[in-house]
Amino acid sequence: MGMGLAIAVSGKGGVGKTFISSMLVKQLSEYGTVLAIDADPDSNLPEALGVTATKSVGEAREAITNAPARSKVASAKEEYLKLALHEAVEEFPQFDLITMGRSEGEGCYCAVNHLIRQVIDSRARGYDFTVVDCHAGLEHLSRRTTRDVDIMLIVTDPTKNGMLTARRIKELAEELSIDFGASLVVVNRVTEETRPLVDKMAEESGLDIATYIPYDPLVAQFDLLGKPVTDIPRDSAASIAVDELCKRILSYA
Repeated sequence: MGMGLAIAVSGKGGVGKTFISSMLVKQLSEYGTVLAIDADPDSNLPEALGVTATKSVGEAREAITNAPARSKVASAKEEYLKLALHEAVEEFPQFDLITMGRSEGEGCYCAVNHLIRQVIDSRARGYDFTVVDCHAGLEHLSRRTTRDVDIMLIVTDPTKNGMLTARRIKELAEELSIDFGASLVVVNRVTEETRPLVDKMAEESGLDIATYIPYDPLVAQFDLLGKPVTDIPRDSAASIAVDELCKRILSYA
């Protein structure tokens, strides 16, 4: 297909970003090659996808950053990191996966992070779709780790805090002049009772809602049992809604 469409999934913690990311990875894999990037240290994207990640970029970054000053690794830091990043890509039948792993901890990793973005960008060009499960909140935006993204999905749940975070993410993206092809607000776990309240909050916040994902007890059940959420039946309410979102994403390709 050669689309090279990059989709970032953002929002505050606990709104279902990983569920939506994993479902998009699964459904987009039916249309082309997919690179899944788990960019949230607290995320469990591999588990949601039903795979085990054995490598992470965080481990490579720590080893290279903490290398003795006069070592070969330190003197050729960029080359070693590029190699480590390419090796951190794990291949599975339906998709490839990069897990960012642990958070940075002490010290400044700005130059290393810049290189990670460059390598991910160059690697992502080889796929039809790249789906990034972002760090919760606004950090990924303030650090500009979501540049060159075609579609930003801002995920919220039907709560005031979730909607306020969604609005702040949208405002911050505009302030930083991050040029997304499209910003789509997705409200997850919506019920018939909460839908009118969500619409009212969205209107007050100036948010245009692109997709509603209905509350689906199957998702909660699979999550509770530690089963991959991507295994929920295609005819379940949440799966059908994500399918519609997937079609909307494909319209930007």
